[in-house]
Amino acid sequence: MSTTSGSQRIVRMKSMIKGVGRSVSSEKVKKSMTSILADSSKSMRTDRNTYVGNRFVHVKNPHLDSMDEDILYHLDLGTKTHNLPAMFGDVKFVCVGGSPNRMKAFALFIRKELGLEGSEEDIQDICAGTDRYCMYKAGPVLSVSHGMGIPSISIMLHGLIKLLYYAKCYDVTIIRIGTSGGIGIEPGSVVITDTAVDSFFKPQFEQIILDTVVTQSTELDKELAEELLNCSKEIPDFPTLIGHTMCTYDFYEGQGRLDGALCSFSNEKKLDYLQRAYKTGNRNIEMESSVFAAMCGLCGLKDKGEDGQQDRP
Repeated sequence: MSTTSGSQRIVRMKSMIKGVGRSVSSEKVKKSMTSILADSSKSMRTDRNTYVGNRFVHVKNPHLDSMDEDILYHLDLGTKTHNLPAMFGDVKFVCVGGSPNRMKAFALFIRKELGLEGSEEDIQDICAGTDRYCMYKAGPVLSVSHGMGIPSISIMLHGLIKLLYYAKCYDVTIIRIGTSGGIGIEPGSVVITDTAVDSFFKPQFEQIILDTVVTQSTELDKELAEELLNCSKEIPDFPTLIGHTMCTYDFYEGQGRLDGALCSFSNEKKLDYLQRAYKTGNRNIEMESSVFAAMCGLCGLKDKGEDGQQDRP
């Protein structure tokens, strides 16, 4: 069966978020965010510990308390150059995805759904001063690109989580949307991730910190998964399911593809591996979900991955 086209998948995944987006107040942005500047004489340490708790986004880095200024250089933002609470304090939903164009299209869609005033030209890239990522804001919804793979999304998440923390955001839900390779499911399906697993089908993210291997949990929010699945019932013309998502460090051999510049296994070995993955509950493969789940879970963000499927060679 031929896969659903990329543009169709984007439209349909946007529609799944539609029910969530409409439940949020459509408070209008009164000023251009890039024109809001902070008082550069004020230390960023003010009242920081007041906002560490279950409801507020928090960080786990004691060294930040000794800094008078934090420059989020990958996002072209800073605690002294921008009034982050004024710019982002109303954020309740963050949607991240690999492609800058896709995330701009998503922001425009959300802006229309929330009935916000203004034209498409009013949606400006907040990170325009850097070529690493893009970021758009539509009312209480933030749309951010993260590039491809664990290193790229982890760099973005460090900046994003600190941004939400400095902005004193609370009760924030973050959702990753994108494409992936399906395992034993109909092409064009949407998989709502309940758990991210590694290449050994284990629900964990391993990171080498200095010379130590640190393992973090990759469980995602089960209640949010069910909410998104219920939203999908309003759009019955494409399959949606909840399942595990395998996260790899590579697009080609790591995902069992046969069309890379290198391939060290047979088609039979590939199929055996994918069959074992399917039996353990995996329904798709991509390259970001494990670190996404680990970092967001550690910092108090309600998180969920959601991927549309592509054909696999």
